[in-house]
Amino acid sequence: MNNKWTQNDIPDLTGKVVVITGANSGLGLESTKAIAAKGAMVVMACRNMQKAENAQAEVLAGQPDAKLDVMELDNASLKSVRAFAAAFKAKYDRLDILLNNAGVMAIPRQETADGFEMQLGVNHLAHFVLTGLLLNVITGTPQARIHNVSSSANYQGTINFDDLMGSQNYGRWAAYGQSKLANIFFTYELQKRLTAAGHDTLTNTSHPGLVLTNLQANSVEQSGTGLEGVLYRILGPLMAQDVSMGTLPQLYGATATDAKGGVFYGPRTFNMRGYPAEKQPNKAADDAAALKQFWEVSEQLTDFEYSF
Repeated sequence: MNNKWTQNDIPDLTGKVVVITGANSGLGLESTKAIAAKGAMVVMACRNMQKAENAQAEVLAGQPDAKLDVMELDNASLKSVRAFAAAFKAKYDRLDILLNNAGVMAIPRQETADGFEMQLGVNHLAHFVLTGLLLNVITGTPQARIHNVSSSANYQGTINFDDLMGSQNYGRWAAYGQSKLANIFFTYELQKRLTAAGHDTLTNTSHPGLVLTNLQANSVEQSGTGLEGVLYRILGPLMAQDVSMGTLPQLYGATATDAKGGVFYGPRTFNMRGYPAEKQPNKAADDAAALKQFWEVSEQLTDFEYSF
């Protein structure tokens, strides 16, 4: 791969359809701008429609010819996920890239509309169902991609099969790490199943390194942890990279001509900053039995069974 791959290296995407969840801010908004600039129709799948329309206006201010479609998607509700998938399939007959980007980070314990612990529900289970609902459109589109955005928190994550919802013992950072490791488990098992079914669809995953976005601000606000806010203000200028750099691993996985399936991408330098490179995630993702078990548990929890 190009050692200094940038947004300029994204190939022409004219005629392609791309869905980006959480497209109204942070990495999602930056990805929207980059992908729209290459000619794709970008479906901005967002929970807050006012914020989504503001983000759409921001993109159009810089790219008047950008092709954008704002659609409602609330990852905290599987009803909303199903409604989005149905609305999307009524409008589009192809899906070249599904960029599962939306997420929440290190918040106090809450539950989704379906009773899931919020971080696992929003970061993994909603995307699990969304991908499955759109799978026939994705696999029917030649050389389509599915990209799941994880985090370096996956390295500290553990899939706690005995207490997935943190109802017995909850730690907001432990729950976040679990949800981000879940993204990698999902990616690796999905690629195995796509390949076994004979599809040419690629699915991969990434983390952005240290990038300060609304995720940290929301975490601090909801948790009331002023000390963490101070740490972000101190460490940010010293260690964090700009969102335009942080978005490169996911853009590479989603669009680069030489990106691979079943691979984890991240910043090249110390796995924290720099241009995208192939990386190794938490070693727990090497456990084929655990990947299969987690897939089956995800199907049971969501009452949604994949069909390849």
